[in-house]
Amino acid sequence: MKYGQIIKGAKRLNGKTAIAVLPSCHFAIFLQRARIMKQYIKTMFFLPGILILLQGSSSNPPNAVKTKSGVEMILIPAGWFAMGDKQGEVDEVLHKVYIDSFYIDKYPVTQEEYEKVMGENPSRWKGSKNPVEQIRWSDAVKYCNARSRLEGLQPCYDLETWECNFAANGYRLPTEAEWEYACRAGTETSYSYGDDLKKLKNYAWFKDNSGGRPRPVGQKLPNPWGLYDMHGNVWEWCNDFYKVDYYQESPEKNPKGPKTGDTKVLRGGCWNATADKCRSSYRYNENPGYTDVCFGYDIYGFRCVTKLFFKKEKFEQKK
Repeated sequence: MKYGQIIKGAKRLNGKTAIAVLPSCHFAIFLQRARIMKQYIKTMFFLPGILILLQGSSSNPPNAVKTKSGVEMILIPAGWFAMGDKQGEVDEVLHKVYIDSFYIDKYPVTQEEYEKVMGENPSRWKGSKNPVEQIRWSDAVKYCNARSRLEGLQPCYDLETWECNFAANGYRLPTEAEWEYACRAGTETSYSYGDDLKKLKNYAWFKDNSGGRPRPVGQKLPNPWGLYDMHGNVWEWCNDFYKVDYYQESPEKNPKGPKTGDTKVLRGGCWNATADKCRSSYRYNENPGYTDVCFGYDIYGFRCVTKLFFKKEKFEQKK
């Protein structure tokens, strides 16, 4: 059994199929069709109709969770992928990258979620289920820290130096490599569904179909790993500084971007972007807006990642 695999056991529960997945160090998720129940598991045992499996020296996290603050996240499995596009822009040089497992928000952070944590909604295009926008990079990392504190986790960001502590168990922005890996979901095509431009309207809100504004999250089809709005709707901030030729010097495993820079990376395209800019590999960048008041930021949003739920050393304590 390999660390990172999802083990599922199917049983009959009150005449319905129940699926059990292994508990994480934080909580366990049981799926009974669309219904989700959470509880803590400390030892191996059987519940009526539900099989809990523990085997070997490590446990395995659920592939979908709902956090204490109510945000849905998806487990992205570890693996290698081809980052970039050999037919893309000059800054999209194709290269091989390995990414460790992590959890990522199922949707871009919504206005409702942002206001719940931050007590305000800076968005131009109001709507509780719309992605929050008019967000600077600095706003996004402040939210990550606040959401971490709300759940009793260690914040990742130092708000004086703006440096990220990747060892912290709280929320942060995805690295550029993590974002593209999650977006591609095992594909090597221009988009997570393939190369057919005519199908983009089924997966993304962009210039051709948005009506000139962002739209509620989750209305289009998800990518193969169950993530919504990875193409279009709002550009999503990444943790990395931007550098045109970074791909030529980046490490193969878990690259975290240049150490310094003037702008930060954004990915995914947005509601007023052309189809080409919504490609999985397309790189955009913008001033992070540490202190300035920024106008025209209604195309910028974000989603969070964490490694909280599957710290290997805690799994190994279950021997």
